Amino acid sequence: MPSSPPPSAGPPSRAQTLLEIGLIFAVFVIQGAEPVPEVNEPYYLGKAIHYWNAEFAPGDFFLNTADSHVVFYVTFGWLSLLLPPFALAWVGRLLTWGLLAWAWRRLSFAVVPRRWFAILTAALWVCLIEWCHMAGEWVIGGVEAKGFAFVLVLLGLESLVRGRWNRVWIFFGAAAAFHVLVGGWAVAAAGLVWLVQPRAGKGTVPFSQSENWDSPPRPPLGKMWPALAAGLLLSLPGLVPALALNWGTDPEVVRRANLIYVFERLGHHLALSRIPPLYVARFALLTSLWLAFCAMMQSQREQSSRPRLRNGERRLHGFVAGAAVIALAGAAINLLELIDPARAASLLRFYWFRLADVAVPMGVALGGASYIAFELKRRPGVGRRWLALALAVVTVHLGNHFLERLSPRVPPADRGRVDYVAWRQACDFVAGHPGLFPPDARFLTPWQSQTFKWYTGRPEVANWKEIPQDAAAIVEWRRRIEDLYARPDRPANLPWHWSFAEQGAGRARRLGAEYEADYVITFSGPPLKLPLLFRNRRYAIYELR
Repeated sequence: MPSSPPPSAGPPSRAQTLLEIGLIFAVFVIQGAEPVPEVNEPYYLGKAIHYWNAEFAPGDFFLNTADSHVVFYVTFGWLSLLLPPFALAWVGRLLTWGLLAWAWRRLSFAVVPRRWFAILTAALWVCLIEWCHMAGEWVIGGVEAKGFAFVLVLLGLESLVRGRWNRVWIFFGAAAAFHVLVGGWAVAAAGLVWLVQPRAGKGTVPFSQSENWDSPPRPPLGKMWPALAAGLLLSLPGLVPALALNWGTDPEVVRRANLIYVFERLGHHLALSRIPPLYVARFALLTSLWLAFCAMMQSQREQSSRPRLRNGERRLHGFVAGAAVIALAGAAINLLELIDPARAASLLRFYWFRLADVAVPMGVALGGASYIAFELKRRPGVGRRWLALALAVVTVHLGNHFLERLSPRVPPADRGRVDYVAWRQACDFVAGHPGLFPPDARFLTPWQSQTFKWYTGRPEVANWKEIPQDAAAIVEWRRRIEDLYARPDRPANLPWHWSFAEQGAGRARRLGAEYEADYVITFSGPPLKLPLLFRNRRYAIYELR
């Protein structure tokens, strides 16, 4: 029979639970409350706004490409009919962080059933993701589909810890509806956990009685198929649009698009060979720390009255191990680049490192907290020293972010801007003169102009940030980028023109005619021999026709 959980595992009061959720929410606010817009918010929220209002930047190339996050647009994007973009972003952020705080508290308490520890684990988690990610993944930040998907993944992980396998598949399937890769990789990692779990045998607790403490081995597929089917059905609104992106597309176009997507535009997320070695090294060190905590927790239980890890913890760390195995598979696939780049790109486009970037920090945060909680009972002096170290780490991390939030900062999406104030003045001039610049007035813009639509609501021909999702549009996007911005000699250190002022009035006119652009916004110098509508210390707006 399973032993009874310790007194600390008893349910806290409702007030205690709400207070902990509120404090976790505060941690997430401190972590993520950058000025609007965040790096990806113009990309994803721009799509969501356009989904409901075709008059937002009508005729924009990117906004009119295929949609791959339809559930996010349908369930959240409708708020854009009531709120301007800035308010929409803040409402989405607060909603996502609140749901994540609630879900994290449930998961953390399932693993470490002690009061207040969920706040520490949440702070450790976001700290470790920020400082030790390998492929640029994050959870707390701007609002997009994956934030809601991770809420459902956390709820699924709580069910995994408690041995409620049917709920696992349902939550992960719902996560895939919002973001097919977040939910899909969670299903794969949980499936690996199920495969390595021993089968139920004589003397084990029935599956229906499984709970957090010493829960039974894996349930048979026969008991899970309704939940698996339900999870699959829930995932279809995310899975079908993703699969439909390239239906009927020429295989050569798909091959070219994969190479562009993986090795030219998003290699820092997708290809180990394109990720900075420092990022790989720090992630490897974090993984080593997670393995060390697993060994230390096993050792401390062998030396105590509890001879082994709780099965719930085993399943959680099995999930982390599954995420690491998926990442290792991605690293192995990357080797194909040496002999067959096209085949490598066709596989690497599925973000093999995304789950590990989130799961390994989770394993360290929850595993470390579990180790500390156990030591506080067994060897209080050792436990207090570890607790002091963890508190020092999160205090420095969150304290630094808190001080940053008190001072004015350029929004992350504009941090590569040469002169943010001048850029805003130019964009505000466009937005403030609808008679001069009607809603469908198309612009040629600098190649790093991802916030132009966000501030003006006017369409543009293309920019470097906004790569589409379907193969045909990816190839067309790459052609436009090359046509608009590439320097003729393509020097390795500076392959792109920063502005159209470098290219001359004649070329700006020709590009405007080709792409039916009415205006060009560019650097104010050198001046172009075109009708000038606006100029400040850095930017100028000219009429093309």
